[in-house]
Amino acid sequence: MAHLETFSTAGLDLRRKIEYWNEIAGASFTPLVSDPVELRTFLGRLSRTRVGELSAAEVYSDAQLVRHSRSHVARSRLSMFFIHMQLEGESLNRQDGREARIGPGDFTLCDTNRPYEMQFDGPNRMFVLGIPDGLIRRHIACPENVVAIPMSGAAGLSGLLSDFLRGFWRQCREDLDPNVVPRMTHAILDLMASAYTVLPQAQSDRSSLSTAHRIRIVNFIEAHLGDPDLTPMRVAEACKMTPRYLHHLFSHEDETVARYILRRRLEECSRALAIPSQRGRTVTAIAFDYGFNSPTHFGRVFRARYGMTPREFRRAKASED
Repeated sequence: MAHLETFSTAGLDLRRKIEYWNEIAGASFTPLVSDPVELRTFLGRLSRTRVGELSAAEVYSDAQLVRHSRSHVARSRLSMFFIHMQLEGESLNRQDGREARIGPGDFTLCDTNRPYEMQFDGPNRMFVLGIPDGLIRRHIACPENVVAIPMSGAAGLSGLLSDFLRGFWRQCREDLDPNVVPRMTHAILDLMASAYTVLPQAQSDRSSLSTAHRIRIVNFIEAHLGDPDLTPMRVAEACKMTPRYLHHLFSHEDETVARYILRRRLEECSRALAIPSQRGRTVTAIAFDYGFNSPTHFGRVFRARYGMTPREFRRAKASED
């Protein structure tokens, strides 16, 4: 029977609550930081266990934003991939410029070797399965190709994996026989490999070298979003490649490099506009933080993406709180 440990923020002093939650989550998964939408009423619960080479956990939380930043990556001791499977509620998972919005039964993959974030807009429950880097690569040659892609839990091979993971976690909480752990681990990894094989991103014609280059490009862009001079030409120069090759690497995606930069700037601005701690700052100051140097241009592109002005967006988020 797996040894299950359970932790909760219930009853903790307000000043201790978030520190404790970050400590437990960081020790259970990888270094990260949580930013609850409402700290005073925030509740987090986590149950975890080890199953052979895998780690398994169920996490309940109220609305929060979770970040695994560059500094967290540098402090990570182990290279892991995590399957995030939603049990209740919804989450938005971001990594390498992709976004995966998942609902109950759906899952996505993330890599602790690079920054990622998870956004929960309301109460939710998630199952998290940790797989060591070396182990997952025996089944998926380049798992970094398929991070932050939503996988449906409703049908197909991904649906089979979703059902199997829920049954696996049920057994972990009850009476999992240690003798069946190797076979269950193998079954999980085989199902996962089969589910991801159907994705174009997992096909062999997308080489590891191209993937590594794209990761380097995205990481450079993410680190320089606040630079108003960030352009595809500058990105190409910094990554020591021609602009033509830069655009070729993005040709398999749904957007150009310039559109990717604009989208990420707008997403970061919208996130800052929605955070209560940022409400004392002007819209213009927030726009300048993320590389916009014209309030008029910022207002125009923001409205084109979100259907309202930045101030209207901020008021709408404030009224939701």
